[in-house]
Amino acid sequence: MSRKPVLFDLDETSDTPETPATAPPVPDLPDDPPTGQAMRAVALLAARRPSRTLRLFWAAFVGLLGLAISIAAWDFVTGLLSRSSVLGGLALGLLALGGVTLLVLILREMAAFARLRRLDDLHQQADAALAASDLTAARKVLDRLLDLYAGRGDIRWGRDRLEERRDDMFDADALLSLAEAELLAPLDAAATREIEAAARQVAAVTALVPLALADLAAALTANLRMIRRIAEIYGGRAGFFGSLRLGRAVMTHLVATGAVAVGDDLIGSIAGGGVLAKVSRRFGEGVVNGALTARVGVAAMEVCRPLPFRSRKRPSVSALLQRALAGVFSRP
Repeated sequence: MSRKPVLFDLDETSDTPETPATAPPVPDLPDDPPTGQAMRAVALLAARRPSRTLRLFWAAFVGLLGLAISIAAWDFVTGLLSRSSVLGGLALGLLALGGVTLLVLILREMAAFARLRRLDDLHQQADAALAASDLTAARKVLDRLLDLYAGRGDIRWGRDRLEERRDDMFDADALLSLAEAELLAPLDAAATREIEAAARQVAAVTALVPLALADLAAALTANLRMIRRIAEIYGGRAGFFGSLRLGRAVMTHLVATGAVAVGDDLIGSIAGGGVLAKVSRRFGEGVVNGALTARVGVAAMEVCRPLPFRSRKRPSVSALLQRALAGVFSRP
C-alpha cells in the first residue's frame, strides 16, 4: 500500500535563516551538587554494627582458626624435638617469644581501652558537676585531670598556673572553665591542626586522584588516623582495636545526629557562594569530603575531650575547612 507524502509548513519568524552562529546556546543541564559520597560511605561503613549472629560466627571462626594454628605449631615443635633437640629447642623458644609478644599486645590493647574509658569517665563526671553546680565534685574532676596530665611537658606552664589559681575559684563552672583555658586550650589547638591536615589530605586525594575507590580508601585511612591522633592529644592513646571502636563511636554519633549531610551552604560560606558551579565536579566532591572530615574531627574532639566545651567554643567546621584549604579559594 502506497502512502502520500506529508508536507509540513514551517512558520518563518524572521527573514534571516537560522545558522549555527545565530542559534541560541544549548542550555546547560543542571548537575547534582556534590554530596561527599566517599565520606558518606565511610561513615555508614564505620557506624554499621554487625548483627549478633555475624559476630558469633566470626568469634567461632577466629577461635577455631586460633586453635588450629596453636595445635599445628605445637605438633611442629614436638615433632622437631623428636628429630633434633637443638632445632626443637630453637622452635620452642621462638614459639614462646611469639606467645609473650602476643600477651604484650593484648595488655597494650587493654591499657588503651582503660585510657579511653578514663577520658569518658572524666567527661561524664564534669557534666554532672556542672549540672549540679557542685564545687566539691568539680575539684575532684580537676584533681583527676591534673593526674592525667602530670607527665605532659607541653602543658606544664598551664598546669602550674592552674595549681596557683585553683583555690581562688569558688564556683564549679569557673573552676572547670579555668581548667579549660589553662590545660585544654593548647590541646584543642593541636587537635584542630590534625583536623585541618586530614581535611586537606582527603580533599586533595578526592580532587586529584581519578582512581576508583581511591577517595574512599583515603577518607577511611585519614579519618581513622585523625581520630587516633586526637585521642592521643587528649591523653587517650588508643591501640588498633581501640581506634576502631573509637572511630565507630564517632561515626555512629554523626549518623545518628544527621551530621553527615552537608550542602552548598557550608561551602558557600567558605568560598563566597556558588563556587561549586564554577569548578569541576571532582573538585567539588573533594571540598565536600574535606568538610565532612572536619565534622568527624570535631565530633572526635567532643568524644575524646576530658571536659565538655563550656567556656571555649567548639571549632567551627567552616573555619577549619577554610584554613585547611587556604589559598584554594579567594574571596571576591
